[in-house]
Amino acid sequence: MTAPLSVIAERGKATPRRFTKILLNLLGVLLAMLWAFPVYWMVNSSLLPSTVLERKTPTLLPFGGSFKNFTSVLSSGTFLNSLGLSLAIALITVTCCLIFAFLAALAISRFRFKGRKSFVLAVLFIQMLPAEGMFIAQYKLMGSIGLLNSVIGVSIVYIAAVVPFTIWMLRGFVAGIPADLEEAAMVDGLSRTQAFLRITFPLLAPGLVASGVYAFLQAWNEFTVALVLLDTSHRTLPLWLRGFIQESANRAINWGEVMAASTLVAIPVIIFFMFVQGRMTSGMVSGAVKG
Repeated sequence: MTAPLSVIAERGKATPRRFTKILLNLLGVLLAMLWAFPVYWMVNSSLLPSTVLERKTPTLLPFGGSFKNFTSVLSSGTFLNSLGLSLAIALITVTCCLIFAFLAALAISRFRFKGRKSFVLAVLFIQMLPAEGMFIAQYKLMGSIGLLNSVIGVSIVYIAAVVPFTIWMLRGFVAGIPADLEEAAMVDGLSRTQAFLRITFPLLAPGLVASGVYAFLQAWNEFTVALVLLDTSHRTLPLWLRGFIQESANRAINWGEVMAASTLVAIPVIIFFMFVQGRMTSGMVSGAVKG
């Protein structure tokens, strides 16, 4: 039995559509591979000896590789100290930023008070200030209160730099949750605090995770402020990596060790993303359409 002309026409339209979808999927895979290749090249190079890396022909697979470069880097003894310093600064920064930004975003979104619009504009204005223009003032301030070369001093500066944008991120999430939910819970007998903690706060989890990721990355990767406020005896991981490369420059640079050091710096970030990736994705998407 011959199929109706309408069905045949619909099948004809579906074929180009399916072909376009396949092409877009292949393009997405290609872009993902291009994005991931530098990471793969770093890890691959960290497993190969310098004699192999210095050849004109690149080696794309780590056949015959070993963890010797990682052992050499870790045996220096300075990596673990820098790792502990970076973790302490990042955790303090993330915790304080989330607390301050959450309270500020809650006040902006839920309450109408005098100076509210001026506060929001001030938050945006602070984001426009170049960080380099405040280095001298930050150095003198930290020196005057005895917080140079300290975890607390660097954390304070990081928090001040990250909080404004974190407030702006969380504001959209808080504004996207109707206050009617809390009022309905209060009608059922909950206090305002109980209604907020049981109803509103769980809905803000994606926003808190997304904001925490932003604060963590800023604190983990920041270089210039740490370079100004810390001396050579106190180095975060970006400063440690720079110092490691400079030490290698005094002799023939061992690129295998440099790549191994770079991989070690990236591992904590990868572990962090493995724990928060689900919440982070939903948080980023929600923040794009709320507020």
